[in-house]
Parts: sequence; C-alpha cells; structure tokens
Amino acid sequence: MSNDVVIVGGGLAALRAAERLRMRGFAGFVTMIGEETIAPYNRPPLSKQMLTGKMRESDLGFQTFTRLAVTMRSGQRATGLDPARQRLRLDTGEDIAYSRLLIATGVKARQLPGVPIHDERVATLRTLGDFHSFNALLGGARRVAVIGGGFIGCEVAASLRQRSMNVTLVDVAPVLLQRVLGQQLGASLTEVHRRAGVDLRLGTGVENWSTGRSGISLELRDGSTLRADAVLVAVGTAPVVDWLADSGIDTGDGVLCDATCHVAGIDNVVAAGDVARWPNARFGGEARRVEHWINAVEHGQAAADSLLGGRASARPYTPIPRFWSEQHGVRIQSVGMPGIADRVELVQGELDRHTFVAACFRGDRIVGALGFNSPRSMLRFADIIDAANPVPTSAGRAPESPYALQLS
Repeated sequence: MSNDVVIVGGGLAALRAAERLRMRGFAGFVTMIGEETIAPYNRPPLSKQMLTGKMRESDLGFQTFTRLAVTMRSGQRATGLDPARQRLRLDTGEDIAYSRLLIATGVKARQLPGVPIHDERVATLRTLGDFHSFNALLGGARRVAVIGGGFIGCEVAASLRQRSMNVTLVDVAPVLLQRVLGQQLGASLTEVHRRAGVDLRLGTGVENWSTGRSGISLELRDGSTLRADAVLVAVGTAPVVDWLADSGIDTGDGVLCDATCHVAGIDNVVAAGDVARWPNARFGGEARRVEHWINAVEHGQAAADSLLGGRASARPYTPIPRFWSEQHGVRIQSVGMPGIADRVELVQGELDRHTFVAACFRGDRIVGALGFNSPRSMLRFADIIDAANPVPTSAGRAPESPYALQLS
C-alpha cells in the first residue's frame, strides 16, 4: 500500500485529525477533501457572535499547533466509495486511491416537508455561506420566524433579540430544547426566552406555507397564521452519508464504527465527528452520535491515532461529552450523557432564578449533569461523572490529547 491518508471532510474533526497525524510523526501524504471552498472554520459563532456583530469572518479560522503539510481539495465532494479497491470517487469524476481513509463529513441541515426551498427568504444555517445569505435577509426584515426549538433555533432567536428584532419561534415540543433538557428544565429555558421578548408558538408546527411579494405566511397546526419577512428552518441535522450508499457501510444514523473509531466491517477506514456513531464503553454498548464542538476535536484526534495504530492495537475512544450554549445571558452547560438518563434531580440552585445544576441518573448511577449559570459546579460534576462511569478494564483507556484542554 502507498503511504498516504485521505480525509473526507473539511471541518473541525478533519482538521484536528490531520494535525494529530503530523503530531504523531506521520510523514506520508495527507489529502483533505472538503465540499466548501474555504479552509476549516468555527461554526458555532454563526448562530451567536457572528449574528450579533461581535465576531467577524476573519475571526473564524482555527489555530494549528504543528505544520500540517496537507493537500487541500476544496470545493470538491465525495460521491462514492469502493472499500474493496480502496478508491474514492469525487464529483469531478476523478477516482482517488488511498491506503488509509478517515471519514469526517459531518452533518447537513434537515428540511421540512412542503418548505418553499427555492424562495430566497427561507434559509438554513449550517455553513458560512448560509450565514451570509440569512444575514442579508435580516437587513430588510421586520418579522423573522424561526422554525425549530433546538440549539440553533434558540441561539438564533436570542441573537436576533439582541439586535432588537421581532422574532417568533415555532416548535412542535411544548418547551424549548425538550430533547436535551427534558420537560422541567426546558420550561425554565422557555421562560428565559419569553421574558426576553421572543414570541413563542410551542406545541404546534407548520401545516402550510404560502409565499407572496409581501412576505411568507405560515399556517400553523393550532389554526393560527404567522407572517414573516424571513424564515430560518432549524429542525435538526442529518449525517452526510449519501455518498456511501453502495459502499457496504452501515449508515443508519451515521457511519457505524466500533469502539476504536474503525468503521464496522471495513479495513483501513475510521470515522470521526458528527457523522460517526460508536459505542462509548463508559456508557454501555449502544452506538450513538455526539454532535458537539469538543467531541469533534477529541474524536478527530482519537480516529487519527486509531488509523495509525491499526485496528488490532487501537484503544477505545471513551470521552466524557460536554458542551455549552449561551442564550439571553444564560450559560447552559452539559456534561456526560443526560440523554440516556431515566431520572433527573435538581441538586443545586433554583429553577426560577435560572441558576441551578440537575443531576441525570440511569438507575442509581449518575450519567450526566445539566447546569444553568453554574460553571464552577459543573467542573465538579464532570469529575463525579468521570468517577461514576469508568472505562471498563478490558477496554483500556484512550490516550489523552496533549492539548485538548487548551482547545476546549
């Protein structure tokens, strides 16, 4: 085999994987294939600091900690994979051979049925190009509708209120971020948005869309009608796996991997970041995806380690996931895996004051914690969750990143 690595993806996980290869002494060729025409950049600010004007596009670039010496194939998209021949097909019609492959294609924005996607006043927010299109719409908009009460929808609504814009948020759930926070904690966040002046239409969805010169009309399932000059659809994401349709890889909810990031049943291929689904030995044997910024960093590093070491000697990737969001001045933090809990208990603070920590249990074992405006306490709970969910002895422990804490 030739001594080269191909990375499919141009985001954070891909960048940190390439960097890790060099830090581990890999001297072969590294090619990175990215669909966007620009270098990897920081996406979370698109819904926050970029929308509020606190950051510029020039601030989005990533610092690298070693010389990458990577061949960038920007503006190109993978359209097929033949693992048996170890060849990759691009949208240019070109085939590329690889000796080792790292998949980090991330996710794309989901769409709703019936959305007038060809109307320029209807936007999604996943890429920098999406941001520029949406931000241009806002210049002439008096009424903005956000469809979706997840992180992107909530962060955009908060950012627009900072700009003193009229914003209505629509979601089928009765409270915001219900899937992440649950009913009780989600109700606390819902009240934060309501007090900040966001017009909330919860427990309902969009039944019909109609467009005209004066704007877009949304008929909601509760019988009401909402009119807007611009609409952001933020109803979640889907893994970018369509190009793997004929590869034999299990792509149900992302690329299925084993505990060491190796793609299940395929030699010399690993996956990392939002697109990868793997079993974290700390939290049972079910393969899950984790769509968080810090995970993209650490997952890319771990996948690069596994790719270099080979399947037989690779160590499991066993992180303690964590993330944060800020909305209307409230800092929301999560550590561990709250989504797998069957019980949530308030252990510190008060919901009404939006300063608290809630512990998330599966049976009698704490598996996660959620906090509002409690950063110091959340550091303590990270240690508690780490101790309560040790890596099984048979699994071993993944090597620590030399700079993951600095990046996080």
